[in-house]
Amino acid sequence: MKLSKNLSLAEVTKSATAKRRGIANEPTIEHLENLKAVAENIFQPIREEFMCPIFVSSGYRSEALNEAIGGSKTSQHSTGQALDLDADVYGVITNADIFNYIIDRLTFDQLIWEFGTDENPDWVHVSFNKENRNRLQVLKAVRKDGKTKYEFYAG
Repeated sequence: MKLSKNLSLAEVTKSATAKRRGIANEPTIEHLENLKAVAENIFQPIREEFMCPIFVSSGYRSEALNEAIGGSKTSQHSTGQALDLDADVYGVITNADIFNYIIDRLTFDQLIWEFGTDENPDWVHVSFNKENRNRLQVLKAVRKDGKTKYEFYAG
């Protein structure tokens, strides 16, 4: 099933952890509608702008899968509203290119520069709320004292 022209449901539900542990990772109808919205409003515009593959390193996570990987109980991945994107896999564009495109051109709920360096994040977390209550919140994930902390992104 296609969520948008260049993104399939299989790409956003694939999980080695779910497969290894026998965890079902199938979205509800509501979560599927959220996945379509993030695909059409975030993923597809990026794909069309850069005209190259964009890897989804984490997409939908059922509640059981999210718990198994230690995800936040309020993770938008579990409602189908978030994707983690990693362009570095293909080497055509960078994760910073994706991050900057989103911040400059798209409406989003939350955008996170995930770790990495000041020049390029390891991946980009982005969420979209189809109910039009997008916060336009921009954060940077950093590790402090062995824990993940989120700071407001200063650019």
